[in-house]
Amino acid sequence: MTHSPLTIRTATPDDAAPLLAIYAPYVTKTAITFEYEVPNEEEFRRRIQTTLEAYPYLVAERGGKIIGYVYASAFHTRPAYDWNVETSIYIAEEARHTGAGRKLYEALETYLRAQGIVTLYACITYPATPDPYVDTNSVDFHSHMGYDLVANFKKSGYKFDRWYDVVWMEKEIGAHWAPMAPVKRFPEILDQ
Repeated sequence: MTHSPLTIRTATPDDAAPLLAIYAPYVTKTAITFEYEVPNEEEFRRRIQTTLEAYPYLVAERGGKIIGYVYASAFHTRPAYDWNVETSIYIAEEARHTGAGRKLYEALETYLRAQGIVTLYACITYPATPDPYVDTNSVDFHSHMGYDLVANFKKSGYKFDRWYDVVWMEKEIGAHWAPMAPVKRFPEILDQ
């Protein structure tokens, strides 16, 4: 199967509708996200704009169609955590296993390194037993991307009338120095 070239670019709030179309099935059909209700387009626009004030929010396009997106968010709000982020990625169902996820994460890491981020964290729903709403693909993907499993919280999320474990995975992409330079906001590195 031949694919048209993959293009990765910074998201804009105007991408809210196609990104929400990718995200909505994750809310309604899976336990991958613990949101119960699909947010409306205005809320999704707000989320994109808020993220872009500090962190990368990237989309992957193939043939002019958005097929996935990735973004970073604060790992914690206290300043001692500034050099860490949580990563999130969502790929359209028909575009899974095409390499788009890997390309999105590689682009995200490039920007995060330029910002001065040193550690990435991924919070992932994990089924304790085989489950119709979630599998181990996300853990496998993050392992292939160099993340290590660092924590497993038992039965910490409740969706679809069942309890789910949540695992945290971690990847270091920079050096831990003392003193550390301040982290740059995403718009600052775009001007360089």
